[in-house]
Amino acid sequence: MRMSENRDLRQQRYTVLTEARALKEKGAAMTPQERSKLARLVGQAQQLRERIERVEGEMMGTVRGGAIETETRTETTRDRDHQEAFRSYLRYGKNEMPVEHRQFLETHFRARSETRDMVTGGGNALQGVGGGYLVPIGFSDRIETALKFSGNLMKVCEVMPTETGAPLPWPTADDTQQQAELIGEGQQVTEGDVNLSNIIFGSYKFSSKLVKCSIELVEDSYFPIEDWLADVLGVRFARALNQYFTTGTGTNQPRGLVTAVQAAGNVVQAVGSSANTGNADGTNTIGSTDILNLIHSVDPLYREDPSCRLKYGRLLFPQTLVSGAPDMICGYEVALNNAMDQLQSTPSSPKVTRYTMAFGPMKKYLVRKVKDLSLMVLRERFMDYGLLAYIAWMRVDGNLLSGAQEAAQAPLALLSNTY
Repeated sequence: MRMSENRDLRQQRYTVLTEARALKEKGAAMTPQERSKLARLVGQAQQLRERIERVEGEMMGTVRGGAIETETRTETTRDRDHQEAFRSYLRYGKNEMPVEHRQFLETHFRARSETRDMVTGGGNALQGVGGGYLVPIGFSDRIETALKFSGNLMKVCEVMPTETGAPLPWPTADDTQQQAELIGEGQQVTEGDVNLSNIIFGSYKFSSKLVKCSIELVEDSYFPIEDWLADVLGVRFARALNQYFTTGTGTNQPRGLVTAVQAAGNVVQAVGSSANTGNADGTNTIGSTDILNLIHSVDPLYREDPSCRLKYGRLLFPQTLVSGAPDMICGYEVALNNAMDQLQSTPSSPKVTRYTMAFGPMKKYLVRKVKDLSLMVLRERFMDYGLLAYIAWMRVDGNLLSGAQEAAQAPLALLSNTY
């Protein structure tokens, strides 16, 4: 599948670039062997970049004449120029940055559809005064890392990049009620159409809110503003996206995993851990029977998917004693998610239902991501305070890929505790 190939290639390239940057930071201290390795890594990154462009071009239908149009400049030169121009933009803004940096961002990246004209507005366009630019690769990688670290769902779900935010229909099918038939010689076959439907992905805009920073700090040449800003924005977006992709209602916002599975109807009611403890534990506990019932409520074909995970809001057990090994329950990896419901500690009247655990192939939850993060510098708004302000946008959507007509055929299941 091209989407999976694209994701794997990007991960490979990120790993190669991370190793290359670590070597480059040694500077004159590099050994001849390390310099040779750095050159080899840069070449690998360029090759991966070209493969990514080719795959994404085929995904978006941008293949021209059977080949993808690629830059002739080397990866090292392009990244360095972009980083320098972007750093200048962060420090001085569009109007006061050096002319050569502004021309690079406006001319070079407009040709690659990597600028946003803030004055056009309308629809999903970003509105405002001046211009905003998509971030360079290194900055974007830091944001992606923060999203995966802080928002665990982004680490295990499927992420699909798109060039525009236009409504995107995604076809689904449910053929679980059909099977091949045995017929005699000369007999007519019966009809067995596939039950088709589709899911429409939109593009909801998320803002980082304004991030203010003093001019003195920004213009200090020893202050790595791009690193600081990437960390701040990454955590802010991660908190919001993980919450919406987990519990979003689907009305004027992404449809979260819990909401989608609940609507599919594949919900297992917890009976509690009394069978394990021998005590009269209520349904505000989770026993081994509950976990087994949850796992077996998912079809065996889905349980064999390598992306199967148990998602839970907090640990049930100590972490694994094996260094580097993932925490497991019943042979399935555990993915912690703070946006999942916590167990009730006291009874409620009327009783309250909490969805405390999910199970299934998490790659059945698809996140649609439009372009990359776009960032704007506001120099005038807080100038009387001696402050600069930064604001960033992301456009995303998410939903469960399921065309199941029956709850038992849904790819994921929820465990509910009513107490």
